[in-house]
Amino acid sequence: MAKTWHEVFKGLEGEAPAAAVEEEAAGGRKGGWLRRLREGLSKSRQTMQQQLSAIMFDKLDADVWEQIEETLIFADCGVASTVEIVDRLETAANEGRISDREQFNHELEQALVDMFAAGDDRIDVSHQPSIILIVGVNGTGKTTTIGKIAHHLKREGKSVLLAAGDTFRAAAIEQLMEWGKRVDVPVIRQEHGSDPGAVVFDAIAAARARGIDVVIVDTAGRLHTQVPLMEELKKIHRVIAKQVPDAPHEVLLTVDATTGQNGLIQARLFGQAVDVSGVILTKLDGTAKGGIAVAISHELGLAVKLIGVGEQMEDLRPFDPLDFARALLEE
Repeated sequence: MAKTWHEVFKGLEGEAPAAAVEEEAAGGRKGGWLRRLREGLSKSRQTMQQQLSAIMFDKLDADVWEQIEETLIFADCGVASTVEIVDRLETAANEGRISDREQFNHELEQALVDMFAAGDDRIDVSHQPSIILIVGVNGTGKTTTIGKIAHHLKREGKSVLLAAGDTFRAAAIEQLMEWGKRVDVPVIRQEHGSDPGAVVFDAIAAARARGIDVVIVDTAGRLHTQVPLMEELKKIHRVIAKQVPDAPHEVLLTVDATTGQNGLIQARLFGQAVDVSGVILTKLDGTAKGGIAVAISHELGLAVKLIGVGEQMEDLRPFDPLDFARALLEE
């Protein structure tokens, strides 16, 4: 059964509110999350199946294992993850647990599931206020993701405030303001070009004064190679920590799945700068190499907390490794 938003937020009390339950049910009536996940991963699944279908399982020799390795690497599962997966499959074959395609798919599915980091995959909103910092490069869907998270937090009974910390682009401030109107949450902003740290300072002060539960901070999209902007991000982190000593409580990195292995590089370098606590993988519906989720989680030890497989509100969902593996492999 797919994970609900009530389950993914850490710090919610009691049962999910009726409005949240109804929205989850409505999402199911629109075709079901698992079906949308399968559709979103269709490019990745078709590529994977096309390559695996050429493999003959009557003779599992070195050539076959090399083909499987190439398939997983092409799917962006990452070299380290691929080596470990293939080793597991070879062991299963030697123990007599793989003799046909169905058994192979079962073992591969379980191996993929086990590649995902075993850390907490929930989003911590147990503090007062809880501070969530959203980081990532331009074009990964940070602002849209912020709006969708704010919507679901509101449905779960949490009050939310957004901080327009991307002051480098006037359009970014406007986009966040639009999302604030759409989901009916306040947005703290300053003028284009102002100090992002000052915006964040004001947002936390406003949250405390208004008794707001969760502050979500937008930040400027920056390349991990842009040293001044990465230093600015560290400054925002310090501003938050000075006001709320144990904050930010979450640093979530948005990664565009279509960027492939570059997304892994981004995750590694952002993690070095601001101690990323989890990943939001977006645009999985636009890639034929969905294995990047495996590479990021396994090689960096980061939980994939949310994934996006479309533009609709219900297409951003809590991540479940088993659902993901099945959507990637099942015909």
